[in-house]
Amino acid sequence: MKFRVDRDVFAEAVAWAARSLPVRPSTPVLSGLLIEATDAGLVLSSFDYETSARATLAAEVADEGKALVSGKLLADIVRSLPAKPVELTLDGARVALTCGSARFSLQTMPVEDYPTLPDMPTSAGTVKSDEFAHAVAQAVTAAGRDDMLPVLTGVRLEIDGSTISLLATDRFRLSIRELTWDPATPDSTLAALVPAKVLADTAKSLTAGSEITIALSTSGAGEGIIGFEGQVAGGVRRTTTRLLDGEFPKVRSLFPNEHLTLAKVSKPELIEAVKRVSLVAERNTAVQLAFHEGVLTLDAGTGDEAQASESIEADVSGDDLTTGFNPQYLLDGLNALDAGVVELAFTQASKPVVISGADTDDGAGGDNSPADFRYLLMPRRLLS
Repeated sequence: MKFRVDRDVFAEAVAWAARSLPVRPSTPVLSGLLIEATDAGLVLSSFDYETSARATLAAEVADEGKALVSGKLLADIVRSLPAKPVELTLDGARVALTCGSARFSLQTMPVEDYPTLPDMPTSAGTVKSDEFAHAVAQAVTAAGRDDMLPVLTGVRLEIDGSTISLLATDRFRLSIRELTWDPATPDSTLAALVPAKVLADTAKSLTAGSEITIALSTSGAGEGIIGFEGQVAGGVRRTTTRLLDGEFPKVRSLFPNEHLTLAKVSKPELIEAVKRVSLVAERNTAVQLAFHEGVLTLDAGTGDEAQASESIEADVSGDDLTTGFNPQYLLDGLNALDAGVVELAFTQASKPVVISGADTDDGAGGDNSPADFRYLLMPRRLLS
């Protein structure tokens, strides 16, 4: 194997493929990055039996072949190379890497021991890459992080014709984000439970191109695979991951059909007020929100401890209401919204609030409206 490649293109592709390498690989070969040189160019791959990453890029290939080297070490090396072409040659059990006057010799691992990467499933459609990445970033706000409840660490991706819905919950909050896309089959209806971290990392990493292809295979319990593919200037990026096995809770019914109290508040003002007032809130205690005649009053702290109170303007319609929320969960939802004005909708103080954008300019640069993202948050018991 021998090839010559542009340093920047190679460094970017290596970094992208190596990002999926396991921190604690179950076998040594899984820490490796597979380099394949063919007459069509280079393919760089990583795989941990759950998630695979494959980057293709152009190169001047003199001799075809394969080599498996430490992915982390290769990524560290190419990132530090001078801005000159990189030449890589396989010589027996070692790989020689040359860039200008810099020379490295890397030990290889047995290629025959490396697992076969899964094939890309059948394409389900395409979506604008920037809009998808933004939608995913909003949805994963409510995803669980408790590995003891693996179903809740995923994002449920629902496809219904030209609409994709992303739902996530950790039992204390719930997010739903909807966006349009271009399906391969106009009347397709599909659903998948995708690991939230993989989905977020993948969507964010594929924004260099204009669109992302989503490919889905859900045949067999626990054997489903979802794939994402995007074009970049240097080639193609492709990721696949196994779907989570389990029944995602039916959460859509948690959004009420009517509300008795509606409040519209400036998002920046509310965020700053929550941050200030929560400084005196003890761990796992709520910040109180009281809505009354055009004013929202926030309070935290009780008894002999430090206390804080702040009032901000609010457009309140319906019954007066006093409730409380985990301040960090509240801030997470507010920061995920694009709108400058947010709407908080209540049925009663002891029931969840539905937070959404209230103005018409979502600031995201796409065709989606503020109502496309909704965040439901459970109240916390207030200390007397």
